[in-house]
Amino acid sequence: MQRGPTSASDAEVVALDDAEITLEPWHWAFAAQRRGEIDRHFARLQSERSGVWNGRALLLRRHEIRDRVLRGACFETDYASLCAWRDWQFPDPAVSNFFVVAALRAADGAYLVGEMAADTAAAGLLYFPCGTPEPDDIGAGGVFDLAGNLRRELLEETGLEVGELESEVGWTLVRDRRYVALLKRLTAPQKADELRARIMRHIASEERPELIDIHILRGSADFNERMPPFVTLFLEMMWR
Repeated sequence: MQRGPTSASDAEVVALDDAEITLEPWHWAFAAQRRGEIDRHFARLQSERSGVWNGRALLLRRHEIRDRVLRGACFETDYASLCAWRDWQFPDPAVSNFFVVAALRAADGAYLVGEMAADTAAAGLLYFPCGTPEPDDIGAGGVFDLAGNLRRELLEETGLEVGELESEVGWTLVRDRRYVALLKRLTAPQKADELRARIMRHIASEERPELIDIHILRGSADFNERMPPFVTLFLEMMWR
C-alpha cells in the first residue's frame, strides 16, 4: 500500500455505476526480467514481517471508463513481484494495483479505518478493509467478483457481514498514481463507538489478526500521514 504525497495531476475521483474486470493471460516482462532482484527484495521483506507470504495476486493491465462504467483486464502474477513493483515506485507504468474497498460508515456519519499489524506488508498504515485481489476472486466468464472480494475482506478483517450493512449503489473509483481503488460505502446501524467496540472484539478473538486497532474519523482534522491518499481523497469528497 502506498505512502507519500500525491499531486492533483496524479489522482482522480470518479463515481461509477459498475465495474467489469476480466482475467486475461499476459506475460509480465518486469517479473521475468528482474526475477533475481525481486526474490531478494521479497526475502528481505519476509525477514522483517513474518506475516508476509508469496501467494498469487492480480494486477490491472488496462482499463477505461465510459458511460460511468469501468471496463478492464487483469492478469495473474506473484505477490513478490507486486511488492517489488510497488516498493520500487512502479518501474512498469503499464500496470496498476487495483483493489476493492469497504468504506465503513457508522450510523452517526463517522467512518472507521483499521490499523495494519506490524507483521503485514502494510504495517502501521490506516485504511478501510480491503485486500489484494486473488485468482480465486475470478468468477463465471472469467470476470473478477467485486462483491465477493468485498464481502470476504470485510468479514475477515472486521467480522461484519455485508448483508447487515446498507450498501451504496455503485462504486467510487479513486486513482492515485498506479493505484486504482474501487470503494463502496457501507453504513452500519450502530454508532461509531459501538461499531468500533464490536470490531475490536472480533480482532481480540483472532489468533493472528491483520488489524491491531480501529480508528474513528469524524472529519478531516482526524487525517494523518499514515492514511493512504485513496482514503483521504474519498473522504474529502464525501464530506464536501
